[in-house]
Amino acid sequence: MADLPRRAVTRTARLAGLPLGYAGRTAVGMGKRLGGAPAEAVLTEVQQRTAEQLFRTLGDLKGGAMKFGQALSIFEGALPEEVAAPYREQLTKLQDSAPPMSKAVVHQQLVRELGAGWKRSIVEFDEEPAAAASIGQVHRGRWKDGTDVAIKLQYPGAEQALLSDLKQITRLARTFGGLFPGIDVRALAEELRDRVAEELDYALEAEAQQVFHDALRDDPHFVVPRPIAHGKRVIVSEWMPGSSSLAKVIADGTQEERDHWGGLYARFMFEGPARTGLLHADPHPGNFRVVPDPDGGAPRLGVLDYGAVARLPEGTLPRTLGRLMRISLSDDYDAMLAFLRDEGFIKPHIRVRAGDLGAYLGPFTEPAQTETFRFSRDYMRAQLVRLQDLSQPENQVAFRLNLPPEYLLIHRTFTGAVGVLCQLEAEVGFRRVLEESMPGFTDPV
Repeated sequence: MADLPRRAVTRTARLAGLPLGYAGRTAVGMGKRLGGAPAEAVLTEVQQRTAEQLFRTLGDLKGGAMKFGQALSIFEGALPEEVAAPYREQLTKLQDSAPPMSKAVVHQQLVRELGAGWKRSIVEFDEEPAAAASIGQVHRGRWKDGTDVAIKLQYPGAEQALLSDLKQITRLARTFGGLFPGIDVRALAEELRDRVAEELDYALEAEAQQVFHDALRDDPHFVVPRPIAHGKRVIVSEWMPGSSSLAKVIADGTQEERDHWGGLYARFMFEGPARTGLLHADPHPGNFRVVPDPDGGAPRLGVLDYGAVARLPEGTLPRTLGRLMRISLSDDYDAMLAFLRDEGFIKPHIRVRAGDLGAYLGPFTEPAQTETFRFSRDYMRAQLVRLQDLSQPENQVAFRLNLPPEYLLIHRTFTGAVGVLCQLEAEVGFRRVLEESMPGFTDPV
């Protein structure tokens, strides 16, 4: 592949074909249904064929298309089990692989970013990529001081492809959004589009990675590779040895492994902001690795990819979120209603009944109501099915809440993290995680 953006008309045509293909398969399915085929069988066939087309197209196109698919992938646990299996295979492939750049293009990028003498610093370089992502791929090498390194290279033309794909997907999202019931895929595409500039700048990513590395350098549970060198479109970091992603634990981990890694994952997502002033905002399983200890100690949770981070204005998560969670656990929804109005989450002219607010928010607090909580696909599915029933007054509360802009990325990140925990089917001491790391959670009600 010479560069990332194939001819614009080809990329656009392939993306445009997604909803058309879905509509065509739905029409065929309706024909089969009229011919006597069971509704469940028809739905499964349509979903399976659509899943294969959707994620194969997104993965092959890379750029914003693949990034959008990766963002969707963390919600796979929300799908009904009878149709989740065909999605799961395509999603796992999407998280961990994509067609590579040609060797010539790889060398051109290295010269452009590190100079013609890059081989004096990277003294060994594996021409075959070790991993691929939405806007770049990773090669293994050796730094001049003997350190094993990962060289992350951005695809040429990534910016044009990202912007073009996300613009097209935003327009089409309403059409194929029904594939993920309960998830606003248009809003997801718009939020990703708004953050493109930051993710394309590998200098910013290296800076964020350095902050996490410094904060967690001696931690017994987490490991962040040290960034060694970078350009705007390349990062050279310490190699993370012998690791496999959480996707493998999701696929075939024991319950003990699911609980252990799920607990560490939850702790990183909520504890990280207090220790770094940053929120790692790309929670999909491919960024989290099981890393063996070279000295024979306990494996640690390795964390990769710092392109998507929220730089928190007060250096930690907003205290308001912890206080909201604590008040909701008290079941005092009159107090909750007053607090939401005071904080601007409910505008003065909007009417919300405390009882409806309680019915809407109550199930979301379930993971923090007990000492431990078993996250599951059933739990996530139940929440999304519940919210789709707009005939219930409590489910209309969501349309009356005003989420301030500074909370949008935090909300999307933690929703995604819950999705991953549900895929892991992990039992986690979630309440204790909140007590120890969520500002405001232990404030008096």
